[in-house]
Amino acid sequence: MQLVSEIIHVISELESGVRYMPRKIVPKEIREEILTKARAGERVLLLAQQYGVSDKSIYGWLHQDTGEDVVPWVKYNKLKRENEVLKQIIGELTLDASWKKKSGAS
Repeated sequence: MQLVSEIIHVISELESGVRYMPRKIVPKEIREEILTKARAGERVLLLAQQYGVSDKSIYGWLHQDTGEDVVPWVKYNKLKRENEVLKQIIGELTLDASWKKKSGAS
């Protein structure tokens, strides 16, 4: 009976011009792999493209899994990437300053 009502719903959406996107069922193992990578700092948009799911789905899973707002995860990962870039810049500036110091002393 539920299948019939779902078919009727899809037909009415198609007739009204709404694009129907069937739900993709992602295996639990793949979902956990995606969530682990997202928590480790990989970008959600890239994971969505890589695994063929929407970024909204991944954000929803993160929210479901933690029960918390996803924004802190996103902000944390963004700050982590920015921190790495800043460390690289500081390293380059330090190296550049030491080269200038050595070349000026010669």
